[in-house]
Amino acid sequence: MGLLSLAIWTPIAFGVVLLALGRDEQARTVRWVALIGAVASFLVTLPLYDGFELGTAAMQFVEKQPWIERFNVNYHLGVDGISLWFILLTAFINVVIVIAGWEVITRRVNQYMGAFLILSGLMIGVFSAIDGMLFYVFFEATLIPMYLIIGIWGGPNKIYAAFKFFLYTLLGSLLMLVALIFLYTSSGGSFDLALWHRLPLGQTAQTLLFFAFFAAFAVKVPMWPVHTWLPDVHVEAPTGGSAVLAAIMLKLGAYGFLRFSMPIAPDAAREWAWLMITLSLIAVVYVGLVAMVQKDMKKLVAYSSVAHMGFVTLGFFIFNALGVSGGLVQMIAHGFVSAAMFLSIGVLYDRVHSREIASYGGVVNTMPKFAAFALLFSMANCGLPGTAGFVGEWMVILGAVKANFWLGLAAASALIFGAAYTLWMFKRVYLGPVANAHVKALVDINAREFLMLSLLAAAVLFMGIYPKPLTDVMDTSVAELLKHVAVSKLN
Repeated sequence: MGLLSLAIWTPIAFGVVLLALGRDEQARTVRWVALIGAVASFLVTLPLYDGFELGTAAMQFVEKQPWIERFNVNYHLGVDGISLWFILLTAFINVVIVIAGWEVITRRVNQYMGAFLILSGLMIGVFSAIDGMLFYVFFEATLIPMYLIIGIWGGPNKIYAAFKFFLYTLLGSLLMLVALIFLYTSSGGSFDLALWHRLPLGQTAQTLLFFAFFAAFAVKVPMWPVHTWLPDVHVEAPTGGSAVLAAIMLKLGAYGFLRFSMPIAPDAAREWAWLMITLSLIAVVYVGLVAMVQKDMKKLVAYSSVAHMGFVTLGFFIFNALGVSGGLVQMIAHGFVSAAMFLSIGVLYDRVHSREIASYGGVVNTMPKFAAFALLFSMANCGLPGTAGFVGEWMVILGAVKANFWLGLAAASALIFGAAYTLWMFKRVYLGPVANAHVKALVDINAREFLMLSLLAAAVLFMGIYPKPLTDVMDTSVAELLKHVAVSKLN
């Protein structure tokens, strides 16, 4: 078993063990097993970074075993500079989620923790798979634990939100399955991604493939106008579910654009780049305005996620190294910052049982330590220099200016909306005099919450101050991808 298999199956194995533990009377044991499993799962991903060879775009840590031999489906794993950091991010966020749910979850604790560990392994599988059918299996399998997390531990309208999440993402993926079958037949019966990248496809075929993949990945990102499922799901999902959804699951869609849409259909990607850029700018500007009028903190951060992911797709489809690398950096940064924002809302919700902004005011007076963390994460969400939120957005804006000045200006001006809705929320919730008896009765964060927020704060600051390890890993792979997309497949 190679390192990638260990990264995938270690959390899944611990998840299965947790499911077998059973009753809530064993909750203390369950929590410790979950923490040990999450930490072990993170530790087995570290050798991937330590052993990663810079300066090559080739897949590394490759594993290949026949799986369904009749249809030439292989258990084929590999990692390059584009996917490496997402594997580490997934494993890291999983540790934080287990700590976050330590005291909060009191019923079906084993199933809750097990679902997150299994989900973590499946998402790492998505980022590791270089066989088309294996990718599809992992991609779809992630829906099951997330559906259960929303449907069992969610809010009052959890069943509606779970069905909406499942149906939106499943229907989009069905067109991707058709595209995979077409590529399988066109390549002479292979699901090898590297072979698919070299297929000489005509313009019509590329266009149809591009939009088939768009249906699956745009819903997952989610891009405007197929983003409407996200706010409903975030509002109803438990805090851990919202954090994982924003931090990792949205990235599966954006990652799909880089792994499938652009390299398999490069001519169609260039032809329809104007559409992707337009939808991305609408997400950044319009959804940013929508976020400004939200009264529910979770809904505000959910719309904020759509706007930030708009920067990602914008960066990808301007086809220069700064834009694509900036999009990737923004995905990692958003993973840390969005998880931190949702977990901070969870800290307040656990005490007051309200997500309405109007229910708070003057929290800094009763929870000064927590307010300091919340201020850092809010600044990162605004894109303040020195935090993770700045680096990716700045790179995307520079890349956009390089492609077209007015495009860069539109993207840069949209940052004002991000600062407006984030600072407005922070002001209303945290600053000023104590607003009511609920806020007056608040108790500052305990050691568990301090640890959870400290891990994310350290990641946000380290990435903001020293992003070089991220860009060093991805530079060569991004350059190779752009070189591949620049070459026309049309005869």
